[in-house]
Amino acid sequence: MFHYKRNQTLLGGAFTTAELIFHAVVRNIRSQHSNAVMAILINIVQLVVVAGAFYLILSFMGTRIAKIRGEFILFLLSGVFLFMTNIKSATSIAGVGDGNNPMTLHSPMTMMVMLAAAAFGTFYTQLISILVILFVYSVAVSPLEIQDPGGAFAMLVLAWFTGCSVGLVLLALKPWFPSTVAILTNVYRRMNMVFSGKMFVANALGGFMLTMFAWNPLFHIIDQCRGFVFRNYFPRNTSWEYALWVGIVLTMIGLLGEFYTRKQVSKSWDARR
Repeated sequence: MFHYKRNQTLLGGAFTTAELIFHAVVRNIRSQHSNAVMAILINIVQLVVVAGAFYLILSFMGTRIAKIRGEFILFLLSGVFLFMTNIKSATSIAGVGDGNNPMTLHSPMTMMVMLAAAAFGTFYTQLISILVILFVYSVAVSPLEIQDPGGAFAMLVLAWFTGCSVGLVLLALKPWFPSTVAILTNVYRRMNMVFSGKMFVANALGGFMLTMFAWNPLFHIIDQCRGFVFRNYFPRNTSWEYALWVGIVLTMIGLLGEFYTRKQVSKSWDARR
């Protein structure tokens, strides 16, 4: 029961870690519902509800706000999918727990394995949900044509990565300021409802309005994604490299903060509060 398995080779350690991450991903997905299929169906319903809400908003505002000639539903879904992936990734990583998590007390489970499980579990759920929605719409309503599926998928991965990096920073701060981090998480979600640029494109914004949105990596990712999705849209005012570098910097800061916090955190902190 208390035997610790020690790997003799790096390859054996890699396989052991990969197996551990796989089982942790399954546990993460099933934690949303006892049935993994139902967990994905619930996520699909959430995406459809959000997409439907924004569809009604854009219908009242007029489709000309899109400023893109092409399938309107693709314009809508390209924003909603990336927005939900980013938000859910940040929330999932921020809610993993601190160094006192009981799961980390059982070898060979580590904090890094839990972070990887939360990240990959969220990405898997979002990817399956997106593919199912696109497939059902293409079959039941009308075929959807994406100019560069590879580039659009890369933007989806980048939205997931930046969301994980933001969540990692919030996770490192959580043991020190739990109430503040909860507020910051909600603020991040609410601000991205407006500043992610789901309902318009960067090329249609003036200089003053563009400065209000250009700080947000998700705004750049969504706008660049629409450049890959639509044949006649060329994003001039955004850059996916900016989002990538922001994600890398936040990841490094989050990892350093998590490492320091894990060395300092104590059960007495929660008792004191």
